Amino acid sequence: MGFFTKPEAGAAAQPVLAPLSHQRIIDRLDAQGFTYGVDDDGDIGGRWDDHLFYFFRLGADGEFLQVRGRWTREVPPSEAEALTRAANQWNLDTLWPKAYVRVEGEDVGVYAEHVVSYEHGLTDEQLDLHMACGISTALQLFAHLDDLYPQAAEAAKAQMAAYRANDDD
Repeated sequence: MGFFTKPEAGAAAQPVLAPLSHQRIIDRLDAQGFTYGVDDDGDIGGRWDDHLFYFFRLGADGEFLQVRGRWTREVPPSEAEALTRAANQWNLDTLWPKAYVRVEGEDVGVYAEHVVSYEHGLTDEQLDLHMACGISTALQLFAHLDDLYPQAAEAAKAQMAAYRANDDD
């Protein structure tokens, strides 16, 4: 059979892949036993290793999955240039996730994004894989940043421990 030859009559049809949907993302998070929430805007988010993650559908038909994580450390705007250099080096050295830096008032936000197009649909296994890839590779980036900013990491961990202790009361 040549490259441009039509398949034989009776050949097995290709499976139809289900489209990406808001509910499928929720169903897969549930299937994995993850803790997450849905805000008033319908955005799906949760915390992994105390970092905030969201799962967005983008594109005209919601065909793109974006897993976006935010490094939850407080560093002053004076560190924006150094963090941008670190993010750029990360982007040069690794495939995922894409990293970027934004000055947000008196803080600097460092974000990680993993985006996949599902224009033709996907399996549950693909969705699981890409959500896990988005989370795990972002956590690798955030651990790297924690190594660069150990005081910010320790302060955030202490703040989270205090929050949890108060929440338990």
